[in-house]
Amino acid sequence: MTEAILLVGGRGTRLRPLTVHTPKPMVPAAGVPFLTHQLARARAAGVEHIVLATSYLAEVFEPYFGDGSSLGLHLEYVTEEEPLGTGGAIRNVASRLHSGPDEPVLIFNGDILTGLDIPALVSTHETTGADVSLHLTRVEDPRAFGLVPTDSTGRVIAFLEKPQTPEEIVTDQINAGAYVFRRSVIDTIPEGRPVSVERETFPELLATGAHLQGMVDSTYWLDLGTPQAFVRGSADLVLGRAPSPAVPGRCGDRLVLPTATVAPDAKLTGGTVVCEGARIGEGARISGSTILAGAVVEPGAVVTDSLVGLGARIGERTILTGAVIGDGATVGPDNELRDGVRIWCDAHIPAGALRFSSDQ
Repeated sequence: MTEAILLVGGRGTRLRPLTVHTPKPMVPAAGVPFLTHQLARARAAGVEHIVLATSYLAEVFEPYFGDGSSLGLHLEYVTEEEPLGTGGAIRNVASRLHSGPDEPVLIFNGDILTGLDIPALVSTHETTGADVSLHLTRVEDPRAFGLVPTDSTGRVIAFLEKPQTPEEIVTDQINAGAYVFRRSVIDTIPEGRPVSVERETFPELLATGAHLQGMVDSTYWLDLGTPQAFVRGSADLVLGRAPSPAVPGRCGDRLVLPTATVAPDAKLTGGTVVCEGARIGEGARISGSTILAGAVVEPGAVVTDSLVGLGARIGERTILTGAVIGDGATVGPDNELRDGVRIWCDAHIPAGALRFSSDQ
């Protein structure tokens, strides 16, 4: 296995305002763009060539990662003029692949944090002679996901999108967003139009008798599609619960990057990350949160399970719980924001203006 496709074209709508100025895979998790963790794990598994399928804010990827040599990779970038969906994006980059028709190509979604055993998925694909192999994971409540029941040998027998009734929930196995394709199968995906592998490609392959193999891997898995999940994923990377060779420091309760300043009596716990140039004031308490570059948390503020955007400012004694503060926003002193509140980029909240919770 020497090459892969990484799907990083999504608009990250559910993550706004984090993705107003930054594509979802480039939002920092544990101090580096999330994509860095995926690239580093792929490299550790022996992947050498990765094609990034980009679309939204495509221009930011290459200036940051370049040709990939700093990570020991050869990176290429292909930009969609119009969003093509997961299958369309895969087909759109096929000309950049070097694999022979029967060789395996690894494919990742750019918003999944996982401890997947990548070599085991490739080995499963090769030993079973599958056309496509899928990473499957088990979840307690599968209603928000696509179910993938398999037979006793692990062969996929159906794809069931987002079941709602108890009768429809025939398995707790879901599509976990990582695949190995036989190279020739990629060329069968229609070219030049939107295609969903989940709703079109996989069901059609199954209907035509293709061999789709599932491999259940129950290590760490998290869909980073919401701000709350993204904050949790970053904290889990810092705490060492989610594996990555790209965390820029030792795993533990906190990660403070160079040029950040933290007052001696401030308390940072729960996998908190303080990025470059950020400042944490006296007596501040921050747990399970991400403070992005250049942000300021003033004295006495309490920040829990929240994300504070680039250059944002949190006033004295303000309390954030499960909140997302957009880039450049200011939340004045003595505010209280809870339960999923999102403050837009460059917004200004006066002192004491908000003392309530909201799920907007």
